[in-house]
Amino acid sequence: MLLHDTALVFGRYARQTLRSKFQIFFGVLMPLMYLLFFGPLLTGLPLGREGDSWQILVPGLLLQLGLFGASFAGFSLIMEKNWGVVERMRVTPVSRLALLLGRVLRDASLFVFQAVLLVLAALVMGLRAPVAGILIGFVFVALLTFALASLSYVLAMKVRTPQEFGPAINALAMPSMLLSGLMLPMALAPGWLNVLSHFMPFRYLVDAVRDAYVGRYATTTMLYGVVVAVALTALAVTVGTRTFRRAGA
Repeated sequence: MLLHDTALVFGRYARQTLRSKFQIFFGVLMPLMYLLFFGPLLTGLPLGREGDSWQILVPGLLLQLGLFGASFAGFSLIMEKNWGVVERMRVTPVSRLALLLGRVLRDASLFVFQAVLLVLAALVMGLRAPVAGILIGFVFVALLTFALASLSYVLAMKVRTPQEFGPAINALAMPSMLLSGLMLPMALAPGWLNVLSHFMPFRYLVDAVRDAYVGRYATTTMLYGVVVAVALTALAVTVGTRTFRRAGA
């Protein structure tokens, strides 16, 4: 029953996304601009064992794609609340968990597809990374999307207007980006900033994907990244499920 309901919900939102080519390709535009205009500035910098400039930048851009894209996923739910779509869903027998999972599966599929486009562009520009490392990066994008999209939908259930939702997301997303080392490894930062960044869970995901992109898989950094990603996803889906069940969304 849950799988059937999830497939129905996923199919509904996937069809909506496929009808909007603008949504599919516009989301990758900002990371692509960073790739084109910021990446060449890193060429030749002494990055040590961290890897070359593309192996540093591309993993960060992949997770930036998931961070900002998934964080704002709740906007669509606010619109559905205002249009009465959520109210109509309340009277259906569809599982409340499926209503969440179908949405986040659509989001994960969309951002992984955009991540593939970004990596293809990076390969053209000079990225060299093992296939296994690239695939691991896609898995981290999917997990991050699951976690952040679930939390975004939770917030969307709590607020009434986009004017409340947007500032709250920006207040969380910007510090997350700055303290995660998306552009450059936090190991290159001053000591106090490096220490502070360890309290930001996204840092561990970024560091793990960078390890994967230079072929280092059996490392402590990778272990921390996997544990944090799985724990964050499990927590977010649990919170999201409880919120949807209580709200009857």
